[in-house]
Amino acid sequence: MAKKKGRFKRFVTEDHRYVFLSTSVIALIGLWLSSQPHTSSSFLRYSYPLECVLFYLLVVWVVVSLVALVNKIVKWHGDAYQTTSPLATPRAKKIERFSSYVAWGITIVMVIDRGIMRIVDIVQYAVTQDSNPSDFLGSMIYMLYQMRSTFLQGILNTIIIAVVGTLVAFVLALVLVFLRLQQIDRSDNDFVRFWKKVGVGFAKVYSTIMRGTPMMIQGLIIYYAGTGMLTARGMTPTEILNVWSPFNAGLVTVSLNSTAYMMEVLRSGILSVDPGQTEAARSLGLSQWQAMRKVVFPQGIRNSIPALSNELVINIKDSSVLMAIGVLELTFAVRSIAGVYYKQMEPYVAAAIVYLILTMVATKLLDKFAKHFDPKAARVVLSTSNAPVPQTKQVK
Repeated sequence: MAKKKGRFKRFVTEDHRYVFLSTSVIALIGLWLSSQPHTSSSFLRYSYPLECVLFYLLVVWVVVSLVALVNKIVKWHGDAYQTTSPLATPRAKKIERFSSYVAWGITIVMVIDRGIMRIVDIVQYAVTQDSNPSDFLGSMIYMLYQMRSTFLQGILNTIIIAVVGTLVAFVLALVLVFLRLQQIDRSDNDFVRFWKKVGVGFAKVYSTIMRGTPMMIQGLIIYYAGTGMLTARGMTPTEILNVWSPFNAGLVTVSLNSTAYMMEVLRSGILSVDPGQTEAARSLGLSQWQAMRKVVFPQGIRNSIPALSNELVINIKDSSVLMAIGVLELTFAVRSIAGVYYKQMEPYVAAAIVYLILTMVATKLLDKFAKHFDPKAARVVLSTSNAPVPQTKQVK
């Protein structure tokens, strides 16, 4: 946070080389917005003199920017512009910087007055109509408002399935990666050797099947297999729905599917740990299980966290395939809305916007979470003469 504040402070207080070029584009946007008609919620519609002043201030900035551009083209060679142009003096640069803030502020006012307030008007109009409006945005808002319970439930179910499924998958992946990395030890008896081979084989087969088949097919198989088993026990459809609903089947599907991918991510993270760490742990008298649990696993998991956290973002998007088994997630919800009003583009565009927001928020939160486990920030070093000692390693 402090670093971002420092960047913002430098951006505000320092003179920028391209202040005319960048801010003139912003000013042109503000001029275009000011030429748009007022809406009923516009707070500038009754302030014509003020709006004229704001408009001409933007015009002045654009004109000054054009003069600066011509001046720079004329004095293109060498450092003639920096040494001879009156626009390049320290005092002029300071005035230009503060003037650019004014241009930015005016454009922001225009965005609010012409853009945001227009959307407010459209929303107010759409939610009070008795029939579906003809315009795109109004129709989208009207449909989502009329079926808001379905739409919001779809968003909520998508979040629950993605978050819970990812957490459950992480726990299962820890178990499977432990089985996958088992090696025959000289001290193992035949019974232990047999079960280690079974565990390794099971983890390999599980990973191959789950990563080699589409999640939609997995969901269909899991849902109908569970329904079939409960039917064979004599349960009625209502009883089955209470026990094995499409939502529960979808949650199981996402969990099992993500487990396979997380297992491989964890395996690669664990294998990236220096083999000398294991050898040093064994030389200190730790068993294979103790070496894995106390030395290798913690480092491997920390190495894998950035890739593991990305699985949540994938699950947010991939949960859309669960509509094949009737799970009321976001895609199923907007498909239902489209079927009611016989309009397709509006609800699907709304779904795309929601998915984008969810993935952006998840990515931002996960990036902050992953920084606390940066594998380059600290490493555990073992030697044969002492216990594990945490050391901080400076990375250039």
